[in-house]
Amino acid sequence: MRLIALPGVFRPIVDSRLLAECLRRELWPGAHVADICTGSGLLAVTAAMHGAGAVSATDSSRRAVLNARLNARLNGVRVRALRGDLLLPLRGSKFDLIVSNPPYVPAETDALPSRGGARAWDAGRDGRTLIDRICDEAPACLRPGGALLIVHSSVCGEASTLERLQRHGLRTEVLARRRGRLGPILAARAQALEERGLLAAGERDEELLVIRAR
Repeated sequence: MRLIALPGVFRPIVDSRLLAECLRRELWPGAHVADICTGSGLLAVTAAMHGAGAVSATDSSRRAVLNARLNARLNGVRVRALRGDLLLPLRGSKFDLIVSNPPYVPAETDALPSRGGARAWDAGRDGRTLIDRICDEAPACLRPGGALLIVHSSVCGEASTLERLQRHGLRTEVLARRRGRLGPILAARAQALEERGLLAAGERDEELLVIRAR
């Protein structure tokens, strides 16, 4: 795959790659896929290249939407990329798979940034502002038998995500785990995260989780 990240668009790292691996395994020919918080479009392009019947992508960043369109063109696939808030640009549509690598880094305040690079990672004081919305809004946009695939850090609370999805009547499973050192942004905030109880004292590792809710 050819992938370009324009200036100001978050370059995919290990969490996106882990989710892309799970997406390829879960995808079936002709599936209708939505990629929420698409960024550079890695997940949308992955779906389109591996047999999806139709792929939509959304992001609140105008530059990210342009970037996703560019990467789809570079790889000779078709992706409908729209600017807007999570699933709102796709209202009225239903999907076989919804995938998302949303911002999930705990920040100093609950106010989400409206511009700049922090839009790609800051997600409220507990890191769950967008995770919780996706858990609540995605189920109504799934076709019968469809699934949500979402990735985030263990710092944000695995149990909270599983419980929230189960409250919507979905069956949940952790498809993948990858343990490693905290990323640079989380590591820089480690002391504050300890004080809030999001990290154990001295802990500097995290697990990346891919959760499926069907």
